[in-house]
Amino acid sequence: MIPLSVLELGRVRQGSDRRKALDHARALAQHAERLSFQRIWVAEHHNSPAVTTAATSVVVAHIAAGTTTIRVGAGGVMLPNHAPYVIAEQFGTLETLYPGRIDLGLGRAPGTDQRTLRALRRDPGNAENFPQDVQELQAFLAPKGEGQRIEAVPGSGTNVPLWILGSSLFGAHLAAALGLPYAFGSQFSPQALHQALDVYRANFQPSEQLQQPYTMIGVNVIAAETDAEARMLATSQQMTFADMFRGMPSLLKPPVDDIEAYWTPQEKAQTEQMLSCSVVGSAETVRDGLNQLVADTKADELMIVTDIFDFSQRVRSLEITAQAAT
Repeated sequence: MIPLSVLELGRVRQGSDRRKALDHARALAQHAERLSFQRIWVAEHHNSPAVTTAATSVVVAHIAAGTTTIRVGAGGVMLPNHAPYVIAEQFGTLETLYPGRIDLGLGRAPGTDQRTLRALRRDPGNAENFPQDVQELQAFLAPKGEGQRIEAVPGSGTNVPLWILGSSLFGAHLAAALGLPYAFGSQFSPQALHQALDVYRANFQPSEQLQQPYTMIGVNVIAAETDAEARMLATSQQMTFADMFRGMPSLLKPPVDDIEAYWTPQEKAQTEQMLSCSVVGSAETVRDGLNQLVADTKADELMIVTDIFDFSQRVRSLEITAQAAT
């Protein structure tokens, strides 16, 4: 089986608080490390009441400080929200503190709504400069060149591995042109998955960082002792998406026995479309589902999202997933 990694959003649960969510993110990383997961990433989202990973580099440091071997990174930093120089300083510092363990995934989307984007003092047009910004960031992370007047300190010479994130063909083309690994957000937007992977592989140009194309895809995995229990645990994530479609984002809710009583047929259809890249069930079901996904996509790595309300059940889900993948 191919390597498994974890995407963590630091979700706040009903009846809990933001500090607990961040501590759970760190504890989940410790369990993932014990289970030999390849990496754990956190994502930049703003103005979302249930997501605590907006200050992405700070959360990466929090997790890296509590672990010893697992790679920790951003999945990703929304680069149009930031000056490349500042991100080079932040992740260069992280690489200096935790050498050989830091990843930097980069996205083009704002990770928020337009009103919040204005609060970030960013121009929506910045997204058009994304390819140039990625290359500028890459240069700041490379060794300082002769005559270079501006240096990222720490940052220069750290060569933090860059990834391009995407859920459309734009990121696939860019990752291929720059010779960078490509992570597709199929855990929430699977529609263009196969086409994007084909575009990336067909157009890949070898680089100093990467000689062959390398793909990672997101997949929602809810694993439990039985299929029925896993389906019930998955209702927490389903309610989150239904609330999002209602324009009423909420904290992660406890699972329910009857999800059909919670959502409308339209909300169900929208949610099932967004979560179609999901594997929900017992160890046997998860093993079959992951094997089929790898066979269909030829992905090199899977990024696991496990949105479960109870922390101990999240850990158990990771354990079952790791066992199913061996």
